[in-house]
Amino acid sequence: MDESESFQIEVTRRTVVETGTTALLLAGLPRVALAAGVSDADPSTPSATVELKINGRSHVLNLDPRTTLLDALREHLVLTGSKKGCDHGQCGACTVLIDGRRINSCLTLAVMHDGQSITTIEGLADGETLHPMQAAFVEHDGFQCGYCTSGQICSAVGMLSEAQAGMPSYATADLANLQPELTDVEIRERMSGNICRCAAYPNIVAAIKQSAGIRS
Repeated sequence: MDESESFQIEVTRRTVVETGTTALLLAGLPRVALAAGVSDADPSTPSATVELKINGRSHVLNLDPRTTLLDALREHLVLTGSKKGCDHGQCGACTVLIDGRRINSCLTLAVMHDGQSITTIEGLADGETLHPMQAAFVEHDGFQCGYCTSGQICSAVGMLSEAQAGMPSYATADLANLQPELTDVEIRERMSGNICRCAAYPNIVAAIKQSAGIRS
């Protein structure tokens, strides 16, 4: 028996063992679990055509209507700056700006934003020139691992727009004041939806204050 025949016999024995093991595992699964796998992969779901205007460019996509905006950005357009942290809208790592307002992209469907202007972290800079908020985060070291940073920056840009428009927060002391003062407490409250697991919060606040033109 030469080496090639020995190899064929070994592979055949391995295949038999693997096939038998797989069959035993499948036989042990409840029928409900097997049925669930079939229904989850339902090919009859119709696709939806959506035009997303992202960072000044128009993208026409055919998507499953259940696709979140975050998945459309990351999986279909390879704009991976927006991070999938919790996928439940609790960490803020996926924050983007839609028509200038911040939103958790993991909690909204892509088809809901047909034709709207979407800005991600990739679209904040002007070519090689960083957005003032990005430059402030770099100067004040407002990050460590960097995973939450894109969401923090987009959220901070949207937050400043909200404050300039006179929108109050839970920490706003005088609701009659159309221009609430952005104190440290006010900024922390307004940014409380963005979690930094590295706890770079003091530096984040400092960066936001610099971008807003507030002296520390």
